Amino acid sequence: MTTALITGASQGFGHALAASLAADGWRVVVDARHATQLREATGRHANIIAVPGDVTDEQHRAALVAAVGDRLDLLVLNASTLGPTPLPALAGYDLAELRQVFEVNVVAPLALLQAVLQALRLAKGQVVALSSDAAVSGYEGWGAYGSSKAALDQLIRVFAAEEPGIRAYAVDPGDMRTAMHQAAFPGEDISDRPPAESVVPAFRRLIAQTRESGRYVAVDLVGV
Repeated sequence: MTTALITGASQGFGHALAASLAADGWRVVVDARHATQLREATGRHANIIAVPGDVTDEQHRAALVAAVGDRLDLLVLNASTLGPTPLPALAGYDLAELRQVFEVNVVAPLALLQAVLQALRLAKGQVVALSSDAAVSGYEGWGAYGSSKAALDQLIRVFAAEEPGIRAYAVDPGDMRTAMHQAAFPGEDISDRPPAESVVPAFRRLIAQTRESGRYVAVDLVGV
């Protein structure tokens, strides 16, 4: 059975993609920090294996590796943190908070990638890292999150060069109506943003095709 590992899958895009893959017969291992929310979100899907925990924790990553098994066809690095909100300017950004953003958004994804590398190599699998337009554009308040995503993009580029047998992608999904996006705009109405489910077809198309490793924007993947 084709196996995927998706981090941050209790809600939003991670959950939407996990449900889509499971419906098509994939075996999907998922995680999220909130155990009850994760199990409630994924419990009705027979093919989804929920492993609650924090991806920055080494023991939790070991549990994910054990749940995956010997082969991994797809790793989706979706879990991330926005950092403190309202989004602070870099001039006053708390450095401990900054380190935590990089720990979650850069260090933990690399650590997980290292942990499942042999399983990816065996399956000649794929890696998809969720990026952002904040990784390439300078938006006020987005310095920590944006620079962490830029760092993740570069990790994916270098990984692709070092592991040519594994396709590796950084993908900007565009704005989505998610809890994280709402946190970035507290008190604002974000109902005009598309739901996370609307982006899934672009990612499914990327996964199904044989494209060169690199950075992509979801809207371009569906030819809009």
